[in-house]
Amino acid sequence: MEEPAAATAARSRFVVWLHGLGDSGRANEPVAGYAFAGARWAFPTAPTAPVTCNRGARMPSWFDIHDTPITSKSVRGEEDLLRSVQGVHAMIDREISAGTSPEDVFVFGLSQGGALSIASVLLYPKTLGGCAVFSGFLPFASSFRSRVTAEAKKTPVLWIHGRADFLVPIEAGQDGTKFLRGLGMSCEFKVHERLPPTVRFTVVLYMAELDAA
Repeated sequence: MEEPAAATAARSRFVVWLHGLGDSGRANEPVAGYAFAGARWAFPTAPTAPVTCNRGARMPSWFDIHDTPITSKSVRGEEDLLRSVQGVHAMIDREISAGTSPEDVFVFGLSQGGALSIASVLLYPKTLGGCAVFSGFLPFASSFRSRVTAEAKKTPVLWIHGRADFLVPIEAGQDGTKFLRGLGMSCEFKVHERLPPTVRFTVVLYMAELDAA
């Protein structure tokens, strides 16, 4: 995982933004200008690795994806996922050690990054300020339930999904929301009609809404 680029500001809220498959942290940095004014933003870039669903092509990827569209029946390879989770946790730990309250830490992600964001939050030993999943999915099997920490269950989640998303169908978002609510978590699910290239604009709109909440 490359070192993140973070906006310099007074230490208050800290936001980790996790990009989608084949993207980069730097390409997503403009998102920081639309919400959470004064927050410290981090935009890590995933390591480059072969991706099975793309015929082994190498690209920035948080973990391997075996097939698309992604559904609840898709193959889950958790080893590289957990390595990426450890990287996110290390970033959060550094920020908390520097004086940021866990309640002021937020983890957001788009598509594959959304999958990593929810996995990172569920395995973190403290309650964080919030998690936002944009057209993401659960990157683990149902057996993962026993590994979710009690404090993590108190972190609120906003899950937004594109209705016509053909790579991560809306059912994946609905299944994810059902799983989280089954844990007793607060998870708001919203549906948006549009998809890329408007997806980042959509993300910005919802982030502004989240910021105002």
